[in-house]
Amino acid sequence: MILDFPLSQLVQKIKTSDLHPSALVNLVYDQIEKFDQKLNVYRSLVPREISLKRADQIAQKISNGERVGKLAGLPVAIKDNLSIADPDLTTGCSSRILESYHSPYNATVVKALKEEDALVIGTTNMDEFAMGSSNENSAFGPTLNPWHSTRVPGGSSGGSAVAVATGMAVAALGSDTGGSVRQPAAFCGITGFKPTYGALSRYGLVAYGSSLDQVGCLTRTAEDSAYFLEAIQAVDTKDSTSLAQKLDSFDEQIDLSTLKFCLPNEYLDSKTVSEDVLKSTTYLAEWLAQQGATVEKKSLGFLDCLIPAYYVISFAEASSNLGRFDGIRYGLRRGNGGLDELYKTTRESGFGTEVKRRIMLGTFVLSAGYYDAYYGKANQIRAFIEKKIHTLLAEFDFLIGPVSPGVPFKFGEKNDDPLAMYLEDIYSVLANFTRCPAISIPAGMSKEDLPIGFQLMSKPMDDYRLLKVCEAIQAKTDFHTRRPPQWPS
Repeated sequence: MILDFPLSQLVQKIKTSDLHPSALVNLVYDQIEKFDQKLNVYRSLVPREISLKRADQIAQKISNGERVGKLAGLPVAIKDNLSIADPDLTTGCSSRILESYHSPYNATVVKALKEEDALVIGTTNMDEFAMGSSNENSAFGPTLNPWHSTRVPGGSSGGSAVAVATGMAVAALGSDTGGSVRQPAAFCGITGFKPTYGALSRYGLVAYGSSLDQVGCLTRTAEDSAYFLEAIQAVDTKDSTSLAQKLDSFDEQIDLSTLKFCLPNEYLDSKTVSEDVLKSTTYLAEWLAQQGATVEKKSLGFLDCLIPAYYVISFAEASSNLGRFDGIRYGLRRGNGGLDELYKTTRESGFGTEVKRRIMLGTFVLSAGYYDAYYGKANQIRAFIEKKIHTLLAEFDFLIGPVSPGVPFKFGEKNDDPLAMYLEDIYSVLANFTRCPAISIPAGMSKEDLPIGFQLMSKPMDDYRLLKVCEAIQAKTDFHTRRPPQWPS
């Protein structure tokens, strides 16, 4: 199956005219026609005939001997919170308050996709304003997990993950505030990569938590993520959080026997980690040891305060960032009275329950009399944890463990208990908190035939080395080759 080829090989086949880009476009759109209505993946989609016209233009450039980009002819999807200037596509954050909103400009990463001749075919469903771990918070209904329709696909980048897992896109962009690329990748059986904070431009990404948000890659393999990252990564003067220099490539061969991995004891607690996840995590850790690597168990000692501090900071930043949605500047506008009624009516009808909850809690922790006690203290904890992790990653090459405490859970299972939902991020928020790169790779299946992910995290700026290690793991294992029933035969 052509979709099983690495991205680099697909582009090479297109460049040598062994594969016409329109054939790839038709294959992806056939998948969309078969499964999108059931799985609810896309929020907006470029019509097939327009994508085919763009594919023909790329083929003509190749025929004329003109240069084409590193992503030439690849049909890719972007999360619904990345700005794109396309009359057929909206940037709505899967929220009623931005329903049918068309961005007047491209996010820097979207601009890079287009400059490298990728075919951006659509925007994908997500938890509203990236607030959620299940994709159930979309104002337009949840995306379904392709492995089992009663299970969540993970969030908030669930639509992008399902698009890649089912062949409705060859790759996709998501955003990761506390695991929102890695957790859906784990739940859908694909690879999800969150780069070092600032490695991919945040310009044009609708902000949830500005000090935590990061654009990330959803692909089938670590090799594809490395190729995708290299094509769109650049220094961006429009983004004050952009790294001052590009990431260094890593061309050396990886010898797993020379590496040292830390497996936190807290990640092996049977009271918080399901039996299937614990089994898969232990298996891959032991497999690494069999390859000659050093795998050492060690207590972190701060996980109890990680989630509370993370949510205080993220809620506070969300409260500030979402203040711009007021019914005046853009998006939904409701209310015929004064300014207070305009604000209240617009936000009451435009925001969903989870978004309102986070705005209210964020406003509280930023309010007079509580700022230092909550937001100030949370930032002190963050600085403490960041120092601890950077010290740990000076001793170890990588920190490993599960992505999520359990396998994909059933729709509605955690809706009545927000704290249980927030704890889904207990192993993934550490990378965002400390600005480190992290990745989820497939690590097997549960007894119920549901995907399980395995997470690796490295020190900042070590992205390509992290990806190389995952390539080495995937070269010797086959977990990443398993496909859901919707995969084209």
